[in-house]
Amino acid sequence: MGRYIESVCRLCRRENLKLYLKGDRCYSDKCGVERRAYPPGQHGQGRAKFSNYGVQLREKQKVKRMYGLAEGQFRNFFAKAERQKGITGTNLLVLLERRLDNMVYRLGFANSRSEARQLVRHSHFTVNGRKANIPSYLVKVGDLIALREKSRKIAKISEALEAVARRGVPSWLDMQKEQFQGRVAAFPTREELTMPIKEQLIVELYSK
Repeated sequence: MGRYIESVCRLCRRENLKLYLKGDRCYSDKCGVERRAYPPGQHGQGRAKFSNYGVQLREKQKVKRMYGLAEGQFRNFFAKAERQKGITGTNLLVLLERRLDNMVYRLGFANSRSEARQLVRHSHFTVNGRKANIPSYLVKVGDLIALREKSRKIAKISEALEAVARRGVPSWLDMQKEQFQGRVAAFPTREELTMPIKEQLIVELYSK
């Protein structure tokens, strides 16, 4: 599977939106979007006009990059959302939020989703007392996500837990900071997902 190895700030600038891919840097004046608020590349400062397809594509790319997924992974999530009852776009966002790496990030154990993904892969967390090292694992309501005792002195995790107050922990998660664990109290509703996402554009793109 291909892996993006260029500056992730270029991804934020391409979407003209902070995707919070670099943790604390995104909240500082060093943020690429703050310093150069135009798309990267030779013609980045030119006037861009998008067709309907282009608008839909940019929305899909934005969400895909926000959660750090490859195209095949993202398409599989969409197919799963389409098979579920309810609104496909909302189903898709809830499925993405249910990923273990995203939950680790949301609980404040990591400063970014990419950092959370690495921590999960290195087996620093358990789900309901069992080792979990698959970032795409879908958590369920009531699941307890805990940091393993041997991992509690890792500097990056300690720094992330101290900085979590800046972005807060979502209301659908019950964070128990002193115990280094958090429980999934519920799945988020569409109203609780406040990121600037127009999921209907993604549905229209994949429905062609």
